[in-house]
Amino acid sequence: MKRKIRAVLRYAAALLVALSILAPMVWLFLMSVSSTADLTRLPLEWLPRHWDFSRYARLVSLAPDQPGALFLHALLNSLLVACGATAVSLLLAIPAAFSFSRYPGRDGWLFASLAIYMVPPVAFVLPLYFVLQHLNLLNTHIGLILVYCSLILPFLTWMLKNQFDTLPQDIEQAARLDGLRFWQVLLRITLPLAKPVLGASALFGWLLAWDEFFYALFYTSSIDAQTLPVTIAGFTAGRATDDGLIAAVGILASLPPLLIAIVLQKSLVSGLASGGSKG
Repeated sequence: MKRKIRAVLRYAAALLVALSILAPMVWLFLMSVSSTADLTRLPLEWLPRHWDFSRYARLVSLAPDQPGALFLHALLNSLLVACGATAVSLLLAIPAAFSFSRYPGRDGWLFASLAIYMVPPVAFVLPLYFVLQHLNLLNTHIGLILVYCSLILPFLTWMLKNQFDTLPQDIEQAARLDGLRFWQVLLRITLPLAKPVLGASALFGWLLAWDEFFYALFYTSSIDAQTLPVTIAGFTAGRATDDGLIAAVGILASLPPLLIAIVLQKSLVSGLASGGSKG
């Protein structure tokens, strides 16, 4: 009896969490396909009387005088910056985390980087602005990628270091005795065992860059490098008076993270299986 009660409570909690996550997205979608009359009708109805998908067509169209040109350009900027910052941060975090994990006595550097990560972003606005201005990287993709790496790199290093600590070191020591060097042990032994956390780290790092708004607002001044969060803020600041259009922008902006999460979820499962068999 107690097991049944626990199972019911567990499923009820899972259902409650799912509803809290899905309900806002469902409401956003209903707004995006509702006509202006349905959105302004009082009392407000849950389902629209007339389903209107024209806003999505406008957002994916490059025709003149359509919001699609602005939206698609910002979407491409966000993809380039998020993928670039995640790739660079992961490339640097892997050897750094492995070094912190396998060579004791360097934790001070790790805690120092985490302490800097905890400092409010507003403290770095002016110093980073002057650095980017000196390097002519304001309003550029490369400039945003470098700034985002300062956010993502400490976080990924900490995640990977904790995972490397849990991996068995007997195989690595045997490989070192066989003559493998630092990079060979890392690439051939450690990383195949750490595939699950590599996928999770890449996902979290990518989401940090995708959702970042503060630095993108200060260091971009035109659509040449403006990311999607800044562009969406422009829509809500008066560039668009159609609430349904703003809701459609929110739905389309949530699709890339959802698709990447689905893809990486498959890689995480396969990584767990291969890592367990190799261990």
